[in-house]
Amino acid sequence: MFTGLIEAKGTILSVEERAGARRIAIEAPGIADKLKTGGSVAVSGVCLTALDIETPVFHADLAAETVARTSLAQLAPGTTVNLELPTPAGSPLGGHVVQGHVDATGTLISLEPVDPDADRALTDWWLRVEVPEAIRPYMVEKGSVAIEGISLTIARWDGEVASAAIIPHTYSATNLHTLAAGSSVNLEADVLAKLAVQHQRERSTFELTVDYLVANGY
Repeated sequence: MFTGLIEAKGTILSVEERAGARRIAIEAPGIADKLKTGGSVAVSGVCLTALDIETPVFHADLAAETVARTSLAQLAPGTTVNLELPTPAGSPLGGHVVQGHVDATGTLISLEPVDPDADRALTDWWLRVEVPEAIRPYMVEKGSVAIEGISLTIARWDGEVASAAIIPHTYSATNLHTLAAGSSVNLEADVLAKLAVQHQRERSTFELTVDYLVANGY
């Protein structure tokens, strides 16, 4: 489990196409030395398994499902990625519960400074992402969402586009400032929102039948 608080940025060194999974090499100073072979690490919000660790570099395999469903399909040497280690049991949850299971990719519409005349290192930013229809039911204004693995609050939601305020630290400490309009970004909806929607759907489809009453002791 993760919390969406990015610990470091990494750089893709290579992307190797194999007969099976696609393998990537990531330069990750400060992170690679904390990994163990077979351990988990979130790469731009995708939970991957660390392999062939040679500090400060580690490798990871991308399954066909990961390539098909996440922004990692676009990785190339030089790409900047967000990195987070699993949250130890009992640690404070500074962000929100992030599983590293990407639901879909959205499209970055814009990332613009709130004050265009301010120092870019000091100003807030306004992030707008188009959300695919399949996960729109889980978007809630003032709710949480993980974008590229970053725990963010949905400040505005118009039914198609999620907007979030980005503080200067998040802008500089993550890969957001490297992305251009039109880029695909990983989206993971808040698991609590998904559970709430599922519960509501189950209640709306519930039908009281004789079989149900008998099975429950009536």
